[in-house]
Amino acid sequence: MRLETRSLAGRLVLSLSLLLAVFWTIAVGLSIHVMRAEFDEVFDSALQETTERLASLVVDDYFRRDAATGPNQVAALDPGATDEYLTYQVRDAYGRVLLHSHNIGTEPYPAPLKPGFWSGNERRIFTIATVSDTLFVQVADSLAHRREATLESALTLLLPILLLLPLGMFAVRWVVVRATRPVNELRDAISTRDGSNLEPIVLQGLPTEIAAIPGSVNTLLGRLKLALQAERDLAANSAHELRTPLAGALAQMELLADQLTAPDDRSRSDRVLEALRRLSLMLEKLLQLSRADAGIGVSSTPVDLLALVKLLVESFQRSHQTSTIQLRTPPGPATLLRAVDPDAFAIAFNNLLENAARYGTAGQPITVAISADGRFTVTNPVSVLLDPDLDVYRARFRRGQTSKPGSGLGLAIVDKLMAQMDGTMILRTVKLSGERTGFECELSLPPTNQ
Repeated sequence: MRLETRSLAGRLVLSLSLLLAVFWTIAVGLSIHVMRAEFDEVFDSALQETTERLASLVVDDYFRRDAATGPNQVAALDPGATDEYLTYQVRDAYGRVLLHSHNIGTEPYPAPLKPGFWSGNERRIFTIATVSDTLFVQVADSLAHRREATLESALTLLLPILLLLPLGMFAVRWVVVRATRPVNELRDAISTRDGSNLEPIVLQGLPTEIAAIPGSVNTLLGRLKLALQAERDLAANSAHELRTPLAGALAQMELLADQLTAPDDRSRSDRVLEALRRLSLMLEKLLQLSRADAGIGVSSTPVDLLALVKLLVESFQRSHQTSTIQLRTPPGPATLLRAVDPDAFAIAFNNLLENAARYGTAGQPITVAISADGRFTVTNPVSVLLDPDLDVYRARFRRGQTSKPGSGLGLAIVDKLMAQMDGTMILRTVKLSGERTGFECELSLPPTNQ
């Protein structure tokens, strides 16, 4: 199962932005609740004060009017000039409308004739009794007006978040990125540490929460460096110390084998010689592997690899008379400069030639192709079944289905050296002429200016 990773900064920005939006919404909700109560108090106070000031005026106006059969209407001074939310009626003790404002009909208010506030039917009504409780003045305020005022206030509080939230996200991201920069620097420093780079991590100004991590990592790197160095030294020293006595034993065994005449003795001596040669090959590869682990591939001086490959092919051809190598060089420039160590490249390329000669089909040529962009390809036909995943041959001591002698370290050494040269090794199977299968190894090195 693949676990998706997300940056710490992204998580903090998203979480803080969501919390900011949630808290702002909660604050707006509480503010609206408080404002609504305050608005009701203000409107009720204004409604009561208006009714009390209006009562004496409308009553006086009523008694000045001539008696009529129907209710009287007060004309508007400037009709339609402004929104009018307050209406009023003057009613008698029987509930009949005697006088009303111009913006209300003759239908009596549903509020009872009792002094005080009453709500209903989209109105808030305040009633006051006058003239010994024979006339009642009722002033009504529209509840829709109150809801409109509350809604506009709520929108006034909510709309800024549409602008402030994006700005807040940018501000939070800027703060979070600055705060997590030491974490990113520590991550980058740790990610560059591997088998070829075990130098201590030196970072200044780390926060207290992660200040102890570099020290612990440096302690671990120090122990790992000592362990790897001890392993390399053991392999290199053992291989180096055993080469001379092993070469002497091999020479003595060859002399002894020449003096034996009995078939059984001759067979035993051949098996001993074969075992000694395998051991000698294994020691040679272990010595090369220890040099590869030591990081010999890096160099600041460019080397002409075209001339070096030609020299290596000629040398290999002289020492392996039964092998045929077809060298294909690129047209154009006679040099191919790369900033690599020539000894390291020679070890890697010789391992490819030895691998092709040892495991390739007997009597078939080995093809070495060089391209102008720095790719070196070694191809040889094979008669054995290859693993579908050719990358398994990069592992140490991993060999194909063959009985031919070998150490299983050749491609592992090449892969290690190419990584140190900032190059790549690609393994593939190819189709050759005559429906034959070929094993191809390609080395690619970047230009020197990169």
